Amino acid sequence: MLRALPLVLSLTAVMLSACGGGTKMDVTQMTAAQPVEAALFSPLGQANEYRIGPGDKLDLRVFQVEDLSFKEIVVDASGEIQMPLIGTVRAAGRTPNELSTDIAGRLGTQYLRNPQVSVVVLEAASQKITIDGAVTKPGVYEMRGTTSLLQAVAMAEGPTRVADLSKVAVFRTVDGQRSVALFDLGAIRQGRADDPAVRGDDIIVVDTSRMSAFMRDVIAALPGLSVFRPY
Repeated sequence: MLRALPLVLSLTAVMLSACGGGTKMDVTQMTAAQPVEAALFSPLGQANEYRIGPGDKLDLRVFQVEDLSFKEIVVDASGEIQMPLIGTVRAAGRTPNELSTDIAGRLGTQYLRNPQVSVVVLEAASQKITIDGAVTKPGVYEMRGTTSLLQAVAMAEGPTRVADLSKVAVFRTVDGQRSVALFDLGAIRQGRADDPAVRGDDIIVVDTSRMSAFMRDVIAALPGLSVFRPY
């Protein structure tokens, strides 16, 4: 069902050159993009819990044990943190709940009775997204926790007056392959479609109204293209 999208890539290149101003993305990042199944873009409420990465800042607290609590602790480049008593702890790739459970288990084995540990991600430095096209401030933005498509566009100070909200493309690497899906941001705003969660390294491109007619023609020629919800 997956098909290459040379027409969409060519269109995206034209669209970005027509927007003028702001940061421009490297269209070669989208080489051989494939339409993906809509299920890969889960609604925000169904999104998987955030997984910690290198460079993330954490608020780590052990209840009533000040010496083991940190208002801010940074995950190092190898994905680990250093804790008193228990030493090196792997943080990258784990959810905050998984990390807190591991730390509590280690402390409870030798040092504390029924320790209560909480972990909160203060800054998700490992999760960045690129927002381009017809938005007020194109660029690379840092996500702080779970972020929806609507929230991501808001980070770029919203769409411009020439934006076509019915054609918002999200480029993503799925199983090592660059993939793409289209969403109707207008329908999301009106509550007629779910607001999908975006992920780190996603590239979001908002179409322009002056290109929308051509975009519809291209999409019509690609029945394999996945749209989150048709309108």
